[in-house]
Amino acid sequence: MFKNISIIGDGAMGTILAILLCEKIAGSGQRTADSKKKANSKYAKRSVRMWGYDAKQLKQIEAGGENKKFLPGYKLPASLMFEPDDKRIMAGADLIVSAVPCQFIRRIWNRLKDYVPKNVPIVSVAKGIENDTLLRPTQILAEILEQELKTQNLKLKTAVLSGPTIADELARKLPATACVACEDEQLARDVQHTFSAPWLRVYTNTDIIGVELAAACKNIIAIAAGIIDGLGAGDNAKAALLSRGLAEITRLGVACGAKPQTFAGLAGLGDLVTTCISPKGRNRSFGERIGKGQTVEQAQKATESVIEGIATCESVAALGRRYNVEMPITSAVYEVLFENKGVQTAIADLMKRSLKAE
Repeated sequence: MFKNISIIGDGAMGTILAILLCEKIAGSGQRTADSKKKANSKYAKRSVRMWGYDAKQLKQIEAGGENKKFLPGYKLPASLMFEPDDKRIMAGADLIVSAVPCQFIRRIWNRLKDYVPKNVPIVSVAKGIENDTLLRPTQILAEILEQELKTQNLKLKTAVLSGPTIADELARKLPATACVACEDEQLARDVQHTFSAPWLRVYTNTDIIGVELAAACKNIIAIAAGIIDGLGAGDNAKAALLSRGLAEITRLGVACGAKPQTFAGLAGLGDLVTTCISPKGRNRSFGERIGKGQTVEQAQKATESVIEGIATCESVAALGRRYNVEMPITSAVYEVLFENKGVQTAIADLMKRSLKAE
């Protein structure tokens, strides 16, 4: 199990993983005025450190002992250390967690790349596809970081942690599951043991392509699910959306080299169901506002957090065209988001498509 972990990103998922890891590795307990001093001394050999793009915001989180913007209501453990310095956050780490939204990975890691320790694994928890390049999160990391490693005959070690993991429920320690995907099965097991807890059961998987694509695509289906909720279109429509949405996600995944069974697992069906039914899901809530009559711009402004499904919809639609994969639901969501198509018209067009076998 890893003992010195650096978390890049101070959003909801980065924060809840910091809490989990502190309890396992560095000890828990309430923050006090001298928490920073204790953390730097007592836990020098077993540490969890957090870095944020905005040093001022990171300082506010540390001072308040709570991430009021992204995970309000949950006190941070005394052992959690905050490090705004780009170089120091990497020093001594034996595992790095990349917990920044997909569309910001390139900007963040271009800033940090000169300080990344060689041969230290990076676990990505981002869910999305980069717009301009159509790369998955681990592909973006590899493009940025592998050039220097190749000169030393080293390869970047990456893994993906994904699944039905709503941050608020994780923070409440409600029973949950996730999977860690990695081609290196030993690294997958090491990460599995590091993140597993009495309330979080982590499985291993070797299909990084499938896990990352499933994680990205489900946000598009979640927007559609929210639209159905906003319209009051009913449970039959929601069930049809989930089953046919999973079918088109699987088609794309297989075309990209993923294993079809991955999409029936935690990263696929599991995450899809949770994202589409949870009232707290950002993408579903965004879609619900549109279903109730708000414009895309109005629905965006009502949400502080990044709505990954918007940018991902562009990327996945482009991937579908690249691989000649039919993705009618993704196309319909794209038309609503980017071509000002009415939601009722989009649904009607889906329903009157030519009949075919399931």
